[in-house]
Amino acid sequence: MTTAGRHETRIVLVEDHTLFADSLDMVFTVEGYDVRRIAIPDEGGSMASILSAILASHPRIVLLDLDLGRLGDATRLIGPIARAGVNVVVVTASPDRGRWGECLRLGARKVISKSRPLTEILSTVRRLVQGLPVTDVAEREELLQLWHQERSDKQAARERLDRLTQREREVLAMLVKGRAVRDIAADKVVSEATVRTQVKSILSKLEVSSQLAAVGLAHHVGWVPPPH
Repeated sequence: MTTAGRHETRIVLVEDHTLFADSLDMVFTVEGYDVRRIAIPDEGGSMASILSAILASHPRIVLLDLDLGRLGDATRLIGPIARAGVNVVVVTASPDRGRWGECLRLGARKVISKSRPLTEILSTVRRLVQGLPVTDVAEREELLQLWHQERSDKQAARERLDRLTQREREVLAMLVKGRAVRDIAADKVVSEATVRTQVKSILSKLEVSSQLAAVGLAHHVGWVPPPH
């Protein structure tokens, strides 16, 4: 591909780590690509405004970080960008390969770890511009299977959480906040023995063996404690 051809290829960078964004910008600019960067605001802004800025740039390829600081998880940007006919390459520090599978399911062409050499990202972009595949079929199937299994596991965990009584949910919420059994007992004006019985019931229903595991399960599925 000629330098002139590369100049016709616009790449949009959506990355909240400035040094990494600078590195990507330099690599692709030197290669002759038309590079645009979407700023992640320190305050204000939203995922909707980021999406609007991306689409307004009319890119051919978007290099997307999954974790955009205070704006949170950028996974939900993938579908709208892909449906607009734009190639999405996720470049992430997340080691969660199930999450990678979700990105592919939503329409990303490839997911690359930030720990990989920048030349791998450059090679992926070159292949996309040439209309070549960038994700091996076996790798894609493996990642999609991991996503499916993780989704199933989370659903099963949510169903176990639904077994808890209102009082048990309140106790679990306090455990999630790091409260000790004696503090929970004092707050609820019951004996420590009563709270320990409730904790034992929580562990049984969640099918875990420790308070730490119960708290970890709640965090893993994004469980929201009941309102007081």
